[in-house]
Amino acid sequence: MKKITGIISPVAAATLLLAGAAAPASAAPWLNKKVKCSSVDPDGREIPTLIGNAELGWNHFTGRHNIRKCDIVNIPLGSKVDKKDGANLEYWGYATNRAHGTVKIVVKARYARKTDDGRYDAGSGKKIGVITAYCKGMQKCPNWVNQ
Repeated sequence: MKKITGIISPVAAATLLLAGAAAPASAAPWLNKKVKCSSVDPDGREIPTLIGNAELGWNHFTGRHNIRKCDIVNIPLGSKVDKKDGANLEYWGYATNRAHGTVKIVVKARYARKTDDGRYDAGSGKKIGVITAYCKGMQKCPNWVNQ
């Protein structure tokens, strides 16, 4: 009877070790789940605004769209849903200034634990909440909106 023995090369051993340590390709991006502000709509839905990241939540729209006060987000959220597509909700409100006129504020929210694409998860019993808020028809809201 012959005894078969083999030696594994160092490169193959390293490959086997590293393959188990790699993160899955579907790993979710980082999301700060701390609630910055929250509002309840007329239907009793509590809609949080998470700190979020560059793609959704407070960190997204404060930099990208120049909305820097919870009141600017919470005022539209305090009114009825203007557009609904499943768990995706859209609320409209208006900011008015005598010297500058009126701008329409749009707040988009997700009333579900996960985003549509499944990349983000708010956690058990939590909601994603506000995805973005912006002034309709412009990239950035005027500074007077935050006064």
